[in-house]
Amino acid sequence: MVNGPKDDFSSGEGADFSDLELDPETGRIVEVLADAVSIPIEIPVEAGIFEEPEPASLLTADRLLQDKAKPNFIPETFWRKFWYRFTFGRINLGDNSKVRARRALDQRINANLAGETKFVPVLTRKGGVGKTTITALIGMAMAIVREDRVLAIDANPDRGTLAERVKRSTDRTVRDVVNRAGSITSFNSFSDYVSRDKSRLDVLASDTDPLISEAFNEGDYNVVADIAARYYSVCLTDCGTGIVHSVMRAILQRADGLVIVSGGSIDEAKLASETLTWLEANGYVNLVKKSVVALNTATFGTELVKLDEIEEHFKSRVRAVVRVPYDPQLAAGAVVDFDQLHPATRQAARDLAALVADGLVI
Repeated sequence: MVNGPKDDFSSGEGADFSDLELDPETGRIVEVLADAVSIPIEIPVEAGIFEEPEPASLLTADRLLQDKAKPNFIPETFWRKFWYRFTFGRINLGDNSKVRARRALDQRINANLAGETKFVPVLTRKGGVGKTTITALIGMAMAIVREDRVLAIDANPDRGTLAERVKRSTDRTVRDVVNRAGSITSFNSFSDYVSRDKSRLDVLASDTDPLISEAFNEGDYNVVADIAARYYSVCLTDCGTGIVHSVMRAILQRADGLVIVSGGSIDEAKLASETLTWLEANGYVNLVKKSVVALNTATFGTELVKLDEIEEHFKSRVRAVVRVPYDPQLAAGAVVDFDQLHPATRQAARDLAALVADGLVI
């Protein structure tokens, strides 16, 4: 115990703690006397109280493995692989910059999304700008790389076409999920309601009858989202153009990220920008700041417009802008084969997927 008046520590009046400090080795509070002798006093300090505990995700192989235990990656390109094998691994030039860039993008897309399911709506107030196609592209780009499950939900109350972008394996829709929610108790049972693309993207179709689909409301979406949250890490939602429709409230309340789709014409860009304004005015300022704009340059009239000006406008409002080029396969409006897309289109889709993933870990 510390020698000195007991009253100094038992009451707030007259107490002097100026000579107390924390001993970094023992974790105890000590009194420093005039002759520089430190005497420990019995006030225990909990270990690690001044440091944030590390999450398990920081225990990576790169950090923990000795260099000799780390895998020796074989270069992908022909000549670099040749020299690696010719010298029995003694000469490893590594991958070129193109391969390294691809792997870095894969790493971003495959980011560890700890916690609950991440919901990302894809929306705009203008129809015909490729919103459904962009949803499919992002979903496929994520599903190919990610090790967990990715779902795309068609929540368009006016007869969406998202399921037509993949090879359908079921006629069931969001309405069937709502009606039979009580019987869906496992991922296998939920799989009966979705179509799985060869990219591993699962797609849940909207109702095909517009009279029925109009009844798909806020409560119905919450039922579907609650079930999807049990089995998927990422849920993309293809939204309708009716931003004030009741289902949109449920979609935005769950949103962890946001993708706004704009065409390349003046009116399409204006409506996309007005969508951001509406969101800001209705309490979604932070969501707008985290959002990404997909600028579809395949829409009518794009060749007459200064796309650089449109891009600069959106960069002043959102986190990033990605141009999606014209692609004959996408223009056909049929099933999307991701592997057969033009390389520039695949790159745009992967860039969008990486940016979406970046926003989910911020």
